[in-house]
Amino acid sequence: MRLLIVEDEKRLAVSLAKGLTAEGFAVDVVHDGLSGLHLAGDRAYDLVVLDIMLPGMNGYRVCAALRAAGNDVPILMLTAKDGEYDEAEGLDTGADDYLTKPFSYVVLVARVKALLRRRASPGASPVLRVGGLAVDTSARRVLRGEDEVALTAKEFAVLEQLAVRAGQVVGKPEILEHVWDFAYDGDPNIIEVYISALRRKLGAATIQTVRGAGYRLVTS
Repeated sequence: MRLLIVEDEKRLAVSLAKGLTAEGFAVDVVHDGLSGLHLAGDRAYDLVVLDIMLPGMNGYRVCAALRAAGNDVPILMLTAKDGEYDEAEGLDTGADDYLTKPFSYVVLVARVKALLRRRASPGASPVLRVGGLAVDTSARRVLRGEDEVALTAKEFAVLEQLAVRAGQVVGKPEILEHVWDFAYDGDPNIIEVYISALRRKLGAATIQTVRGAGYRLVTS
């Protein structure tokens, strides 16, 4: 499958391209909105990873122009912004999903694969089911059984990082880098605060501590 990355932050674009290529995708990269619009219009892509803040033409306009032209390629929007209005605007222009920077690469890959599955099988759900939890990566909602659990944005980001690798051990440095980004220079023990909060809300046995290694989201 061929993906297009439209991202003006070149270091990030190159990193994403290398990672997605390693996942088995063919990847093209451009760094401005107009080039992204032209390439997406001229070639058949399976998915577009589209930044919002782009030179020349922002991601909202690129997305809207593609949809107006009848192009239904799945679009995953990336942005450094964070807020309901920004997300609503992105989805209103026709984007299929929305990811706020800084984001986990593991989560991005999971979102890409989920969108591709939904395209191949219309109606497929973006919900990750882990034990008694349902983690909706699109609506950013968590259900425990029939009850919705209210999480903060950071709590959800930590849980999502664990959910996409459910049953596996996820190290504290990895969570710190992916949820807070590589530039975070605060106390790394902040992760323990969010793990404790998640345990209070989801159940103490939901997340296991693997001493010296990290945390595991229990699958049963």
